[in-house]
Amino acid sequence: MSKSIFREYDIRGIYEQELNESTVKNIAYYFAKEVLSKVPNAKYISVGYDARTHSEQLCEWLVSGINQAGLEVLTMGLVATPINYFSNFVEFDGKKTSASIMITGSHNPPEYNGFKITIDKQPFFGDDIYALGDKVIDNTITIEDHINATFVDAKEQYIQYMIQNFSHLQLTDKKFVFDCGNGAAGSVLREILDGLKLNHKIIFETPDGTFPNHHPDPSDAHNLIDIKKKLETKEYALGFAYDGDADRIAVLSPKYNFKGDVLAIFFSQFIENPTVIGEVKCSQMMYDIINEYGKAIMYKTGHSNLKVKIKETNASFAAEVSGHLFFNDRYFGYDDALYATLRALELLHNGFDYDAQYEKLPQLFATDEININTTEEKNF
Repeated sequence: MSKSIFREYDIRGIYEQELNESTVKNIAYYFAKEVLSKVPNAKYISVGYDARTHSEQLCEWLVSGINQAGLEVLTMGLVATPINYFSNFVEFDGKKTSASIMITGSHNPPEYNGFKITIDKQPFFGDDIYALGDKVIDNTITIEDHINATFVDAKEQYIQYMIQNFSHLQLTDKKFVFDCGNGAAGSVLREILDGLKLNHKIIFETPDGTFPNHHPDPSDAHNLIDIKKKLETKEYALGFAYDGDADRIAVLSPKYNFKGDVLAIFFSQFIENPTVIGEVKCSQMMYDIINEYGKAIMYKTGHSNLKVKIKETNASFAAEVSGHLFFNDRYFGYDDALYATLRALELLHNGFDYDAQYEKLPQLFATDEININTTEEKNF
């Protein structure tokens, strides 16, 4: 086992090397014990997984560890990460989860996988993850297979929630293109769009953990070539692309790719007295503009950091340049690329002209991520 799998925001490693049967079962066991110590009357942990080829096996190992610790599992099968988060805010025939684990490698190469974790609706990260890692490394026990779990249809509840909350959209005169990148977005997107009677074209829809068409990272321009070709036909008003687990989005018109800080300006204009949290990579211009009619707060990069800051400040919205968008206005304060899609379409419904509004902005300078190839050991 490598301690390097215990990261600031999640647990992540290579399947069967760092994420092997013993390690995963022990992670689940000691995490469930943590839930029991922190949440009064805890009974359930909800677990979902993305499209990676080994996600289902990791799910069985997690279920075994959770059962060994004395909690029960509500399993939802293949879902997008936002649906896993959503499970914390709803009930399933009277059953209510006290924590959640999403099995996902997000936008990492196919051999990777990992866990995004919450307790009592809040992210489990930083020192909590490091402490969990210490327990797992110091106290490894043998856990037999015990894969009994209760299936809950979180996906259907999520679909109905989205359809009910965006039933007012009237966009039949426009067409939109969506690139799921063979990630988890493809497991749910069509049903939402059809339910809202939106005119759409979906490419690379089928979830496939080998990612046969392109890598599911919309922050990398190389992965947007296919959707840009569709937009060049001028047939589509907007395009949307997702990462592997659908908590990150790219929003494009035929002319522009609107990064997270630009979208923060656009969305905040339709929120009364907005408080908006950005991160250090956002343009200073974003903060200056939003401060003219609301309040903008600069904070640390990282989805877990921003969720905690949203709760602390009761902010309306938060954004990362990379496409993590967090709506606390009319929503639950976590990053959800599918919900962000519908809010983006709602702007069009309200008469918003993306290109014209973008061209009115002063020039924005933002910091793109710089990624350097290295080993996990050298990284740390």
